[in-house]
Amino acid sequence: MPNGSGRHPAVVWVHGSGEQPRLNYGPVVAPLVEDGVAVFSYDKRGVGESEGDCCTSPGEYDLVAADADGAVTAVRSHPEIDPNKVGLYGASEAGWVVPLADSRLAKPVAFTALVDGPAVTTGEEEVWSDAAGEEDEGPLTAEKKAEATQKLQEAGPSGFDPAPLIEQMSTPGLWLYGGADKSIPTDRSVEILTRMTQAGKDFTIVVFPNAGHGLVDNVPTAPEAPATLVDWIKKTAAEG
Repeated sequence: MPNGSGRHPAVVWVHGSGEQPRLNYGPVVAPLVEDGVAVFSYDKRGVGESEGDCCTSPGEYDLVAADADGAVTAVRSHPEIDPNKVGLYGASEAGWVVPLADSRLAKPVAFTALVDGPAVTTGEEEVWSDAAGEEDEGPLTAEKKAEATQKLQEAGPSGFDPAPLIEQMSTPGLWLYGGADKSIPTDRSVEILTRMTQAGKDFTIVVFPNAGHGLVDNVPTAPEAPATLVDWIKKTAAEG
């Protein structure tokens, strides 16, 4: 919680894939709290002090989306939080979870901020990460990117598709990407989101051309990414 009295805007963290504990007081949480935005983070289901089983299979996001909705409801009920200024912030797999969670709330969140969040299907992400060499050492080369792009086009969409849910979102959204991401097909995700933006969605899309996955890691792949995220959340939360 920020210092000072009054009702603060807030952001609820939504985890990426795998075993994820609550956030530490790092390069995103600290500046948000210090500038008046509360941050709610919890150990992912089945991790740390949270009960249940971790982790989800691709496309099976009902439980983690319900957890995110429960967190939003809890934060909105806090006496020092403005319930009209609560948003969702997440990374990677959260690109699939957040649109689902938002669609199930009786009242949508005030904003969403997603980092490395796929706008493609789960099947496309699997094809891309395999072809781009997600587990390999070194950066994504132009040759490898071209090869992965070709395989992505040949494979086509399959599995869980977040696009229909993203199209339902009615509030401002931030999407941050690395142009050399070996896990998420950035160009395809940006293409999908740009089409929606041209159709009237209030989406801000930022690509850091040479950055890989992990834009908000403790050592971010793009040094300017955390500040870009924090500034957007502060500005959007203030506007309500």
